[in-house]
Amino acid sequence: MMERALFLKSWLSHPMETGALAPSSTSLARLMTQAIDPARGPVLELGPGTGVFTRHILATGLPVHDLVLVEKHPDFVRHLRRQYPGVRIEQMDVTRMRTGQQPGPAWRVQAVISGLPLLSMGAKAQLSVLQASPAFMQREAGFYQFTYHWRCPIPAPVLDHLGLVARPVGRAWRNLPPAWVFRIGRAHEVRSP
Repeated sequence: MMERALFLKSWLSHPMETGALAPSSTSLARLMTQAIDPARGPVLELGPGTGVFTRHILATGLPVHDLVLVEKHPDFVRHLRRQYPGVRIEQMDVTRMRTGQQPGPAWRVQAVISGLPLLSMGAKAQLSVLQASPAFMQREAGFYQFTYHWRCPIPAPVLDHLGLVARPVGRAWRNLPPAWVFRIGRAHEVRSP
């Protein structure tokens, strides 16, 4: 209940940055994190909010030292630090990440899990996030993004420009509203989730 209240407070203060009225459902969190393998290395989570995806990432068996959260809002950061001791949490605006700026230790991640409201962020912010993220990713890593729309939230010309492709992973019908999950990766990849 506390997470819902915190999320609603954030949405009322910053509706375009929070992007939803309530935290993501368990079904969406499972879909977003299903490809994580604790043996394949670290994970970067962007915009964790109250930590719904974080909880599922750690439930895969991923060690806490192999997870970095990047969150902008101070209320969420305080909540995450209480809920997930030992997890590295960086308070920063992900749109300001640069290719040479590691949000965590100098390692390559197996996946980027994004809780960012990319559709409401605008093309420039989307481009900034997608240009920086591959610098932290293993060669065959995926950038997992959900949306409330049936199409990928990143326009095809932006994906083409960056040499990326998006493919649907599945739908979370039990989420409110229902959500679609996409895996964004390098265009030369043929690997499944």
